[in-house]
Amino acid sequence: MVTLTAQVSVAEILQEKAVVSRTSSTLTRKQLQPIRAAKAIRKLIADKDDTKQVFEIMNALVGRSIEWGYRRLLETPVGGEEAYRRVEIAEILQDHNQLRQLPEGSVGRAYLKFVEDQNFSAYGLADESRKAAQTEIEAAHPHAWFARRLRDVHDIWHVLTGYGANALGEACVVAFSLPQTRSRGFGVIAAAVAIQFMRARTGYPCARAVWKAWRDGRKAEWLPGVDYRVLLAMPLDEARRVLKIPPPILYEQVPPELRNAYLGAKAA
Repeated sequence: MVTLTAQVSVAEILQEKAVVSRTSSTLTRKQLQPIRAAKAIRKLIADKDDTKQVFEIMNALVGRSIEWGYRRLLETPVGGEEAYRRVEIAEILQDHNQLRQLPEGSVGRAYLKFVEDQNFSAYGLADESRKAAQTEIEAAHPHAWFARRLRDVHDIWHVLTGYGANALGEACVVAFSLPQTRSRGFGVIAAAVAIQFMRARTGYPCARAVWKAWRDGRKAEWLPGVDYRVLLAMPLDEARRVLKIPPPILYEQVPPELRNAYLGAKAA
């Protein structure tokens, strides 16, 4: 009986290893799916609140960006520790009572105000990501953990960069995210929305704001490698200075009522 139990355990272990091996292969060498991305971008342009389409685009164009980002994470002192601990940032961000204990003016308090004003939640964003087809974001694999990390810090990046939860603000955040992550999906979304704003001819620097956000993302410190538990307690102004994130000057020149006024969008 003991021998049989041991044999079953070995078989289970071998099966688990096979699953992890297959997961590793698909996570690190994801084939690009441009047709899938094109269909999703049309739906997203028509309805900026259709968050599922964002993850469809990201999954379709992820390529090897997650593998690149995870390797870079391991090369940084803080990032290596984060990878070792594999803290789930969504769990930290969902604890609003703990965030309220942080100092006034901190990143964490600013994040809390942002999500409460918009009726967002970290778990809500996670739920949307699971709706995408062929997603492996919940896999028991380091690359999947890193993908979740990038997903869960999105709204913190809104707060750090100063871009709102409107069409222009989202385009600016994803443009900022492109050089930070090397994920083609961010570039496609940012370019598509910028073109729609250009076609809308608002008379304000909407497309230029998206371009500036991309440039700012190139010059900023590498945000995926930050210890977010420490960051949340920092004063927001200090965090922006340390991370080399400038004010969103061009974005702020666009009147709030026009930040959703891109061609093809549904009414705000």
